[in-house]
Amino acid sequence: MASTPNLFLSLLLSTTCFTFLFSPATSALCNSDDKRALLAIKAAFNNAYHFASWVPSTGCCAWYDVDCDASTGRVTGLSIFQDANVTGTIPTAIASLPYLRILVLHHLPGLTGPIPSALGNLPRLVQLTISFTSVSGPVPSFLSSLQSLTLLDLSFNSLSGSIPASLSLIPNLMSIDISRNHLTGPLPSALFQNTSQPAYLRLSHNNLSGEIPASYSGINFAQVDLSRNKFIGDATLLFGREKQLQQVDLSRNMFQFDLSNVVFPESELILVDLNHNMIFGSIPQQITNVPNLQFFNVSYNRLCGPIPTGGQLGRFDSYNYLHNKCLCGTPLPPCN
Repeated sequence: MASTPNLFLSLLLSTTCFTFLFSPATSALCNSDDKRALLAIKAAFNNAYHFASWVPSTGCCAWYDVDCDASTGRVTGLSIFQDANVTGTIPTAIASLPYLRILVLHHLPGLTGPIPSALGNLPRLVQLTISFTSVSGPVPSFLSSLQSLTLLDLSFNSLSGSIPASLSLIPNLMSIDISRNHLTGPLPSALFQNTSQPAYLRLSHNNLSGEIPASYSGINFAQVDLSRNKFIGDATLLFGREKQLQQVDLSRNMFQFDLSNVVFPESELILVDLNHNMIFGSIPQQITNVPNLQFFNVSYNRLCGPIPTGGQLGRFDSYNYLHNKCLCGTPLPPCN
């Protein structure tokens, strides 16, 4: 699935690098306590070459991977990414950066061990990204102490256990991505109940189970990806004509509901993937009223009846409809 927060992360990383290279005034403001903390982080990573610019004789705000507030010189961003030579566990010295707002540890396959409890002592943290690493253990419940957090990305790791219900205590959390891990258990029912912002939930490629909580019917989802899990039951509560849903991927689960009763959002919906479930009924004619639909897959279900014509459905080939009970009509064989 396409991902707005992932695009944001890419822009963040490139903008951060530009800031480091071209902000000499900021580098002179480097806070001495923050510099000590950064040097401790470097030492914890065995002084890897990645941190070659981190030398005591220069201002820390000019160091690679570091971003500072231009007026105070306090470290507000730390983005360490794409280096297999950075090895070890997540340094607890990160917690000695009290003004940190953005922490990104991305594409570091040598990063191991659990997420340390010290990270719960970062009250200003807005974005926490630990992705594409070998970090293991549970998704910590102490993350709920990060009361400023809006974006949590723990994707592509080796995390296990359940999703802590305490994440629902973070008032402005609007994006959660814990896809590609080893999670089990149900979806916490109170998730996203405190935010009015569009919500992004990505949990694909885990072993999560159970039904979608009824409370999710009131969430203003922009993107939902629950693919490749063991979810069951009814998912119609995610849909609705006036919802702002852009992308929904429920593929390769055990959802079982009547697709005939679904009313699709019409304003922003671009992707619907429902393949490999036990969905029955027929495809609603109303799907032809979705003007920006770019992907639609209902293959490997139990659907019947004619495939609607019109709208964007003409762009999809037979692959998107195969292996149903008795679907018929273009691009499948004609109905009798």
